[in-house]
Amino acid sequence: MSKIKGRQDGVGGRNEHYDIGSRKNVKRSVAVKEVEAGLHPEFHIYKRGRRKFIRDNPDNSVNDNVNN
Repeated sequence: MSKIKGRQDGVGGRNEHYDIGSRKNVKRSVAVKEVEAGLHPEFHIYKRGRRKFIRDNPDNSVNDNVNN
């Protein structure tokens, strides 16, 4: 299980890059494709307008959220 953490480096705090495990600054487009391919089953895609972002699957924990 790889932890995905948003870098909040885009306009208004959007995640344009993510840290995935030991990999740093992974482009959003690459990270989204990995989640869509099922490589990170504990995450899903959220679409806002034409942009896709990564979100943690719902649970009762705040500590594992992408933007925590």
